[in-house]
Amino acid sequence: MVEIHGECTGRFEVVREALAAILADDLGASVAVHLDGEPVADIWGGYADEARTVPWERDTITNVWSTTKTMTALCALILADRGDLDLAAPVAKYWPEFAAAGKQDVLVRHLLSHTAGLPGWDEPMTAEDLYDWEKATSRLAAQAPRWEPGTRAGYHAITQGYLVGEVVRRVTGRTLGTFFAEEVAGPLGADFHIGLPAEHDHRVAQIVPPPPNGEERANPPLNPAEANTLPWRRAEIPAANGHGNARSVGEVQSVLACGGTARGVRLLSPEGCERVFEEQFRGTDEVLGAPMRYGMGYGLDTGGFPGPRTCFWGGWGGSLVVNDLDARMTVAFMMNRMAGDTLGDTRAITIVTAAYEALSAG
Repeated sequence: MVEIHGECTGRFEVVREALAAILADDLGASVAVHLDGEPVADIWGGYADEARTVPWERDTITNVWSTTKTMTALCALILADRGDLDLAAPVAKYWPEFAAAGKQDVLVRHLLSHTAGLPGWDEPMTAEDLYDWEKATSRLAAQAPRWEPGTRAGYHAITQGYLVGEVVRRVTGRTLGTFFAEEVAGPLGADFHIGLPAEHDHRVAQIVPPPPNGEERANPPLNPAEANTLPWRRAEIPAANGHGNARSVGEVQSVLACGGTARGVRLLSPEGCERVFEEQFRGTDEVLGAPMRYGMGYGLDTGGFPGPRTCFWGGWGGSLVVNDLDARMTVAFMMNRMAGDTLGDTRAITIVTAAYEALSAG
């Protein structure tokens, strides 16, 4: 049996049992459950490397792929709550060059809900191009939308981070990673990074890609092993290269679950948190090929979670964070061995189910 480290309080021991069952034939992972902003489960186990020579430790972090989008969305919600960013305004109000090629009517909320018509770049891109912020953003500013903004949704897997990130940069004068570090992670003491400083390299768990399935993933074609390279870590890719663990993801996202305040730190008003539930799209996402409901920067519950006022998002290969604003609960699962499905797999759902089981037992 794999040893699970960390603490679970009382009835949340069932979450430890769930992680132990997962890691019996997996690699490494961390799980956190926050209730009323406080940790009731903070556990981890397994290995940080594919060779199983480096244990997953308390401070191990890993690339969490699109779970990063929840951090980027939170930055936008914070700016909106402060009155610095109007989510219903044209993007070009803040980023004038963006009005090119018929995008004058693209709104900030379209960026947050994958409805802007910019799910990828039209010009060929390489992974290296993602490390050039000016190139990535200027190309998006110059191209035409692929559909009338707001009428359809197609997952902006990588582009969303550059789009929202550039708006944040224009509004604040700071890059998304810097704004997040100074205004979110710093005040909360959360070990989450968008653009990873070199001093943290020694504790990064290697991403283990899934078996190849013969499909190219958008433009640029992205090999998941790219996440193990130093250029990827150093860049700011606000839709895909956040580094953290379940504890730090939960520490940040529990602010949203708890009406804007967690552990004595207020980042949002209760009204600012409610904006996440302003539905922007309901239907089939044309990139994912799956039924989705999008609010302001998060996926919204379609009946799969026990709590109706739930928002979530996950990362390529399996990471996931779920915020239940009625239960004031946040559940996070971060791992390093990727599953083959873009939309994740059953591991995180097993953890979320266990957390709700514990909650109902209270």
